[in-house]
Amino acid sequence: MPTTPLGRLRLIGFIEGWSYLILLGVAMPLKYWAGMPLAVRIVGSAHGALFILFFAAVAEVSIKRPWKSWKFWAIAFIASIIPFGTFVFDAWLKRIEAKDQKAGR
Repeated sequence: MPTTPLGRLRLIGFIEGWSYLILLGVAMPLKYWAGMPLAVRIVGSAHGALFILFFAAVAEVSIKRPWKSWKFWAIAFIASIIPFGTFVFDAWLKRIEAKDQKAGR
């Protein structure tokens, strides 16, 4: 488990992104094409919990870093609703984390 708020946000974002892709790419087709609505209920619930956890991690990062602006929150929100968005968001956070490690933070 990552020890920094930024590391936790990256991990949760990665898992949340995969849960969204599974919801859209597996559970939704199972519901509509195979008549299995339980798939969406299970995966959707897990994704919903991860979505909330993602924003709890965004809040933690914005409190511990100078990112209290609405722009950081807006970027995080947009990244969370666009498929593959959290992976692009993660690449940006990874560059910031590398700069932090280089600076010794």
